[in-house]
Amino acid sequence: MAPMGIRLSPLGMAVFCLLGLGVLYHLYSGFLAGRFALFMLSDPAGGGPEAARGAVDLRELLAVSVLAAARGGGEVKRVREGNVLNAKAKGKTREGAEEQLTTGDLLSNRRMFHLLKGAFPAVQINSEERVDTADQDTVPWDRSIPEDIKQKIPPKEVPAESVTVWIDPLDATQEYTEDLRQYVTTMVCVAVNGKPVIGVIHKPFSSYTAWAMVDGGSNIKARSFYNEKTPRIIVSRSHAGKVEQVARQTFGNKTVIIPAGGAGYKVLALLDVPEKNQEEADVYIHVTYIKKWDICAGNAVLRALGGHMTTLTGEEISYTGSDGNEGGLIASINMNHRALIEKLPDLEKTSHK
Repeated sequence: MAPMGIRLSPLGMAVFCLLGLGVLYHLYSGFLAGRFALFMLSDPAGGGPEAARGAVDLRELLAVSVLAAARGGGEVKRVREGNVLNAKAKGKTREGAEEQLTTGDLLSNRRMFHLLKGAFPAVQINSEERVDTADQDTVPWDRSIPEDIKQKIPPKEVPAESVTVWIDPLDATQEYTEDLRQYVTTMVCVAVNGKPVIGVIHKPFSSYTAWAMVDGGSNIKARSFYNEKTPRIIVSRSHAGKVEQVARQTFGNKTVIIPAGGAGYKVLALLDVPEKNQEEADVYIHVTYIKKWDICAGNAVLRALGGHMTTLTGEEISYTGSDGNEGGLIASINMNHRALIEKLPDLEKTSHK
């Protein structure tokens, strides 16, 4: 007797295969659809669809920079008004002065860094204070753009790898500890291929913010008045003596030297700032080494308004590579910048003392 077996017709085989395919589709279609959607919506460089192509919209970066400066400023103000600075020395400057570090520096840095990094994770961010890599704090951004920025700045994409962001979470820390609040600022600068193109300077204790974008627009104007007979030169409080003698020899005995704290404050002194406690100057001079996060935002603002910030010998400052500028600086607006440099040949030597 022949062994018994089961024999399926071609129709049965077809039905069996279809049932198997149906089960597989049911099991995996949701997974595959989810992966496809994640791929389509992924944000590898921060930002919207343009980020997926490795590009950054500078208008969006300006908007989040303004917000970051204000958020950091909020921390700076809160710590100062609560008198919980916990100030300590973090090292010495090249001139031997102690550099102060406060809770305001750290909390402002944390808030600003994570807001910017969360919005544009592929962009390099350099900050004055160290960022704890174990800190997984996220500060969300809703991608809204203020109306004044929308009206003045068109969208502009640049490659993400060409962008470097410089953060100064608390400029004028020494003055901050002395409760000289008018000098304190928080700043964000965006450099593209080493050139400063976006600058934001925020004054936490008055809530005033100046911003500008090169070849874009700004919410601030330059001062137009300059009296050659009584030029006003703004310098660091510790450098007034170094600059005064040379400046008076160059411009005359009526030259006014304005000692002040904070690089951000000094740049604002060259501009039309609607604040009573903001001093006014014609030229900003710094005669020693200075960190790039101190000056990048001011450099960008001046460039956007037609002004200049260079080393004391007239060289442009590149915002790539090291975090320091060795050649001092001279900044001006609505003036013959090259003529200023030629008038002050001795200051470059002073910068290395």
